[in-house]
Amino acid sequence: MAVEASQLVSDDGCYIARRVFTSAEVYQQEKQHIFGRSWLYLAHESQFKQAGDFITTYMGETPIIVALGSDGKIHASVNSCSHRGLRVCRSDQGNAKRFVCPYHNWSFTPEGNLAAVPQERKVIAAVDKAALGLKAVPRIESYQGLIFGSMNPDIESLADYLGDMRFYLDSYFKRFPQGVEVIGAPHKWLLDANWKLPVENQLGDVGHGPYLHATLLADSPAVDEIERYGFNTVPKPGHGAAVRLLPEDSAALDIAWGMEGIAAMDPDPELVEYLVAIQEQASERIGPIGARIKGLTYGVFPNFSLLWANSTIRVSHPRGPGKVEYWSWWVVPKDAPDHIKEMLRLNYTNFFGPAGLLEQEDSDAWSAQFAGSNIDYMEDRPYYYGLGQGEETEHPELPGKVGSCYNEHYARQFYLKWREMLESGVSEQKGALS
Repeated sequence: MAVEASQLVSDDGCYIARRVFTSAEVYQQEKQHIFGRSWLYLAHESQFKQAGDFITTYMGETPIIVALGSDGKIHASVNSCSHRGLRVCRSDQGNAKRFVCPYHNWSFTPEGNLAAVPQERKVIAAVDKAALGLKAVPRIESYQGLIFGSMNPDIESLADYLGDMRFYLDSYFKRFPQGVEVIGAPHKWLLDANWKLPVENQLGDVGHGPYLHATLLADSPAVDEIERYGFNTVPKPGHGAAVRLLPEDSAALDIAWGMEGIAAMDPDPELVEYLVAIQEQASERIGPIGARIKGLTYGVFPNFSLLWANSTIRVSHPRGPGKVEYWSWWVVPKDAPDHIKEMLRLNYTNFFGPAGLLEQEDSDAWSAQFAGSNIDYMEDRPYYYGLGQGEETEHPELPGKVGSCYNEHYARQFYLKWREMLESGVSEQKGALS
């Protein structure tokens, strides 16, 4: 039975039904019409250095192998043997010449082609290997080293899908002379929450900071800076970027990426010199406006996030309406000396990561909101997302719709995009059946 999305999200996006987060029916529609039709983050180019390098990930709940082929191209294949369906790769990352199914030893190349069938020697009819490779993800594109894939062969280009979000991504990923690199495998958490709750939080929810994270942030200079210079932007419905746009006469030290958290509390002179040098050259790479941006949180619809100060890429992998597997990668400037990277690592691990102070508080809040969504007799009390409604406008320097740092239009536009995709998907499905 199709979901009536118009009953779940109001026309102005200010009211969101609690069933959006708890309904199994809604979740089944999401898997098909959201995750099956969007661009989804797969990996970063820095994770592939030689032919055969691979990582495993998910598109929704579909297991995926992403690998660098001998042709020098990135390939993404569904991690399911074409013979009996088992996963042919059970490692998170590594290098392999073949992916081998443990059941009957059918083997596949990093490009996803079927290479060998041991049993073929014992039968007369030849196996058509060309037709039995792993199912390929039909669209793969990258932007600033970020590799995305889509199960929708007819989806618009990734550049068009991102739209003005590219400006905000550039302000981070082009800031560094040689870009960034991902360090290690992702940290992973399995939470009792809906997948949209971490996404919504990191699209632009800076309003919880002084309260949920009061021990660290209440009455801090960081909150004052956000309120004075902060904006919540919607570059394109569904995407979001919470930023601070510092004044033109700001010192490089005040804007420099990396000079927050641990680095600011106990600044090492060599680290400060390195970070300020990057900032002083930023205008050459990202222009004068981009160079003045001091980011907070970014999000690309439906489930990609970036935490600016803590330099972490995050993906919210759904595991049902009430479970989310949250993945977090630490990223750093690629050309930074190893001892500089080690100093920067504290900005990630002390606040986020497995023992991060803020991570634990956020995770608890998401689980608590999901529990609140399951309370009986609350169907007539949808959640209110109307803060700042109608106040967002154009900005002379920042692309997209721009509101104050506490304007919730980032969430309204996310759920209106979500509603539109469910409605159009259901409509197309009905048309195909008629």
